Amino acid sequence: MELKELYQEIILDHAKNPRNKGKCNDYNHEAKAHNPLCGDKVHIYLNLGEDKNIKGLSFEGEGCAISLASASILTDILKGKDLNFTKKVTNDFLNMLKTKSKITLNSLSEDQVTTINSLSGVQEFPMRIKCATMVWHTFLSALEKKNN
Repeated sequence: MELKELYQEIILDHAKNPRNKGKCNDYNHEAKAHNPLCGDKVHIYLNLGEDKNIKGLSFEGEGCAISLASASILTDILKGKDLNFTKKVTNDFLNMLKTKSKITLNSLSEDQVTTINSLSGVQEFPMRIKCATMVWHTFLSALEKKNN
């Protein structure tokens, strides 16, 4: 199987069977985003522990396959991780789409690297980059926003 086919398969799997969809228990941070140009919507729910580890991370939303897959991949990879790691992965992902580089973090498994890199194909379609990045920006906003 070609890498491009594998990437398409990963995106379709995450879009059709999104991981961590719905509200996570005891979330204490949240953020929403909407792209009116294409209709993508996302709401991130985050339970950030006192120890700065992500105890819960989920999303609700609707949109294209890229948007849903990106949300599913983000929650699947970052759930259970510490804040420094999640910020590094998020920044590396956003840089990947800006600079057309690949993610090669040593702290990710080979499968996780392949899964994140599956979204790199949107670089060829500038109008679709926002579909892939919106949820990652929303996650960073959720880190800043506590519920009252």
